[in-house]
Amino acid sequence: MKVTLLSHTIDPEAVVAAAINQCYSAKGGEELKENISTEKRERLIGIVMNSGHLSTIEHASFTFAVEGVSRALTHQLVRHRVASFSQQSQRYVKFKNGEFDYIIPPKISADKNLKKKFEQKIEGLGRFYEEMLNSKIPAEDARSILPNACETKIVFTMNARSLLNFFEHRLCIRAQQEIREMAGKMLDLVNPVAPNIFKFAGPSCETQKICWEGDLSCGKWKGIRGGELRVRNSGGDK
Repeated sequence: MKVTLLSHTIDPEAVVAAAINQCYSAKGGEELKENISTEKRERLIGIVMNSGHLSTIEHASFTFAVEGVSRALTHQLVRHRVASFSQQSQRYVKFKNGEFDYIIPPKISADKNLKKKFEQKIEGLGRFYEEMLNSKIPAEDARSILPNACETKIVFTMNARSLLNFFEHRLCIRAQQEIREMAGKMLDLVNPVAPNIFKFAGPSCETQKICWEGDLSCGKWKGIRGGELRVRNSGGDK
């Protein structure tokens, strides 16, 4: 897996601080960014993060390029709707000789017998895929046989607010291993760029001391001082 931060808003925290400033100032345009010290920037961002006034951090955006991940991962990724996605197409990118890269989940790789069977099944699918292409079946139809394990590449952009939501869900221990690994790499890339924003990133048990997973909870909240287990719309704790 390779995760690259392709681009981001120039000086994202300065832009966010200017947006926050606008809410409480009659100034306009570039004046909003003037005389905002590092300390004031940190204070302003801290205020909105703690108050939940998160629309102001939507002005900072981050674009990632990810490769070496499975289609199973990207099926989960695109559920995060406030984002833009551009994924390698299986209609236009044909696999030669029925050979394609694929991702084997670690728990399957750990079992030598299952790993061997997994690889054999993949190879069989590849041969059938090639047979269909050779029979003049369009790639857009032949791709129907390709598995979720098929390796893919994707470029996507999220604003800071969407990223915090993404990290809350995908850094949780209950998240699927592959996307959790990707989320960790993404956080490592954005944290140095906007540390005052992304110091609030993480699963809710760490950032809010609340686990919202109910009966599916991993139990990590029990080891957090003041930690609580809750269920949304339940009217109270569980």
